[in-house]
Amino acid sequence: MKKKGLLMLFMTLLLAACSSGGSQEEAWKDMSWEAVEEEADGTEVRLYMWGGDEGINRYIDEWAAPRLKEAHNITLERVPMDAAEILQKLQTEKQAGKQDGPIDIIWINGENFKNAKENELLAGSFTNKLPNFNEYYDTEDPAFQTDFGTSVEGMEAPWGKVQFVFYYDADQISEPPSSFAELQNWIHDHPGKFTYPRAEDFSGNAFLRHVLYAQAEEPSNIYENSLSEADIQPAAESTWAYLKDIQPDLWRSGEHYPNDLTELDRLYSQGEVWMTMGYNESRAESLIEDGVFPESTRSFVLEPGSIGNTHFLSIPFNSSNPPGALAAINFLLSPEAQLAKFKPDYWGENTPISFDQLPEDMKQEFEAVDRGESVLSTERLEESFLPESEAAYVEWMKEQWFDEIVQP
Repeated sequence: MKKKGLLMLFMTLLLAACSSGGSQEEAWKDMSWEAVEEEADGTEVRLYMWGGDEGINRYIDEWAAPRLKEAHNITLERVPMDAAEILQKLQTEKQAGKQDGPIDIIWINGENFKNAKENELLAGSFTNKLPNFNEYYDTEDPAFQTDFGTSVEGMEAPWGKVQFVFYYDADQISEPPSSFAELQNWIHDHPGKFTYPRAEDFSGNAFLRHVLYAQAEEPSNIYENSLSEADIQPAAESTWAYLKDIQPDLWRSGEHYPNDLTELDRLYSQGEVWMTMGYNESRAESLIEDGVFPESTRSFVLEPGSIGNTHFLSIPFNSSNPPGALAAINFLLSPEAQLAKFKPDYWGENTPISFDQLPEDMKQEFEAVDRGESVLSTERLEESFLPESEAAYVEWMKEQWFDEIVQP
C-alpha cells in the first residue's frame, strides 16, 4: 500500500507539472497585444522558409529584417529549408517530446498545411490576435478560410497571393500559345524548347494540374470536388495521353525532367528552352533586373485559366518564442511590408491585403506601383483566375505521373 501511495503521489506531481508547463507554453494566447510586444522586444525570431528565389530572399534579408529590428528590436533570421523538410523536422521533434524548438515561423500552404494540421505540428489559432490582419484584411475572405480545401481555423496568416503564369522569350516567340491544345502543337513545332519540372516540385505539380483542369469538361469539376479517381478517370486518361504525346518533343526528348523550378529557370536563362513557368505572376521582374532572365521575357496564361492561391505564415507547436513570432508576422502583414513586397524591386508578388481597408494615401501608393512589362494586367489575371483543388490532388498527381509518364 505504501508503494502504491508513493506511486499515486508521483503521478499526481507529474500531471501537475505537465499541466503547469502546458499553461506556461500557451500563456501567449491570453496576453494582450501590448504584452506580446513587450515579450518580443529584444528577441530573435527564426523564419524557416523555401529559399529558392533570390528576390524573395533579398526581400527578407535586405528589407524586412532591418526594418523589423529598427521598429520592434526583433532580430529576424531567415533559415532556408523546403517545407516538407520543415515538417519532417517538426515531426521528429514532436516524437522526441522537444518543446523548445528552433523554428518560430514557417512559410506554408497547401498539402504541407494539411499535413501539419493533421499531425498537430502547429501552435493553434492566432490570427485573431494580429492587429494588422484584423484592421487591413477582409478576415471573412474565403481565400483565408480554407487552404487547398483544408479549413484554416486561424492557424495561419495570409502573407501573399499568387497566380501561375508561363514566361517566354519574346525575341524567340512572337506569339505565345493561348490554350493547352495550342501549346501541344507549339511543342511539336519546336522540339526541345519546352519542358516542365517533375511532379514532386511544387511548380511542376501545378503545371500538371493545369493540364488536368484543361482535360476536364469544366475546371470546376476538379476544384469544386473532393478527389474521386472514378469520377475524374476520363480527365485523367486524357491528361496522360496529352503528356505522352508531347514527351518525345520535350527538352532531352523527355528522358529527363528538371528536378525543380530552379533548374527550369536555369535552362530558360541559358536559352536551352524558350519558356519557363511558376507561381507569382511578377517574379520575372527581379530576374530580368539582375540579368538572369533576358529583357525580352514576357508572361502569358493558357485557357481555361490560371490557378492561384494564397500562401501563409504559421507558428509551430514548439516555437521557443511565440510572442516574437506573433510580432514578426504582424509586421510582415503590415501595409508598409506588403507594399514593399508588392513592388518588383525584390519580390513583386500580389498582396492579400484589402485595398478598401487601407488609408487613402497608402491605397494610392499601391495603385501607383508599376509591376513591370513582364507582368500581365490585373484585369487579365483576375479574369483567368482558377481556384486550387484540394490538397489530395497534389499527392495523387505525384504518384500517378510517375507511374504513367516516368515508368509506364
